[in-house]
Amino acid sequence: MTLTWPALPCALAPSKTARMSDATAEEADESLVRATLAGDEEAFRQLITRHKARVFGTCSRFARDPQQLDDLSQEVFLRAWRKLARFRGEAPFEHWLARLTVTACYDFVRRERRHRDALSLDDFAQDLRDHSTDAAIAAGRARELLDWAMRKLSADERLILTLLEIEERSVRQISAVTGWSESNVKVRAFRARARLKTIITDGNET
Repeated sequence: MTLTWPALPCALAPSKTARMSDATAEEADESLVRATLAGDEEAFRQLITRHKARVFGTCSRFARDPQQLDDLSQEVFLRAWRKLARFRGEAPFEHWLARLTVTACYDFVRRERRHRDALSLDDFAQDLRDHSTDAAIAAGRARELLDWAMRKLSADERLILTLLEIEERSVRQISAVTGWSESNVKVRAFRARARLKTIITDGNET
C-alpha cells in the first residue's frame, strides 16, 4: 500500500468537537490502527486528523519557519506510518506518537543547529530600545523575548517546558513520553524554568 500524503495546514483551528473520554479515545485510536494495518488508508488519515494539532503544537516549539514546521510535522506522521506495525497497544497511541514526535524534534534540532541564524543578544536588546513601549508593541516584544529565550535553551529544556507549560501535560505523562523518571522530570522542569528566567532577565538588562 502506498500512502498518499495529505499536507498538513500550517494554521490549525482548535477542534469544536466534544472531547472523548480517555478510554473512548484510546479505543478509537486502536481501532484506527488496526484498520490502517489492514490496508485502510482512510483510517490513517483519521489518525492524522485526530492528533495533528498536538503534533503540530510540539513541533512549533522547534521549527518556527512555516515550511520547516510543515515538513517536521509530516515527518512525524511518516515515521508513524512506517513504524505502525511496532505499536503494541501497551500504552495509548497518543503516548506512542508523542515519543515519535519528541525523537523527530530532537533529530531536527541536531540537523538545524549548525545552520540556525539566531538573533544576537545585542541586536535584540537594541531592537527593544528602538521601539515605542505602548501596550500593543510591548506585548509583541514580550512574545518575541520569550520566543528568543526559548531558542537559547537546550533541546531538553525546550522540550520539558513545551510539554509542561504549553501542552499542559502532567509529570506522569511527560515521564511516559520521554522515558525520564517522574523525579527527573521535576528536576529538569525546575532547572529549565530557572534557565529561562535567567536568559530573559539578562536579556532585559543588556
